[in-house]
Amino acid sequence: MIVKFHKNFLKSYKKLRKSEQIKCDERIALFIHKPFHLLLNNRTLSGKYKGYRSINITGDLRALYEPVSKKTALFIIVDTHSKLYS
Repeated sequence: MIVKFHKNFLKSYKKLRKSEQIKCDERIALFIHKPFHLLLNNRTLSGKYKGYRSINITGDLRALYEPVSKKTALFIIVDTHSKLYS
């Protein structure tokens, strides 16, 4: 899987604590090799995020991405569940 990052993702990533950044890096590395690994809980979104998918980073932290093609994903944002879905 090829992963690209939107400027909003990079901006929100920089706001994370160092431990959250490390966990995010680990989960994205896992995503690259196995996009549908059970730990990621990769799922389709609906509503205002229709067309996007979400993976779990930590218990409350989610990363949203847009599947650009079968082998390419554009990560849009990383934030807490409550901030993304409120």
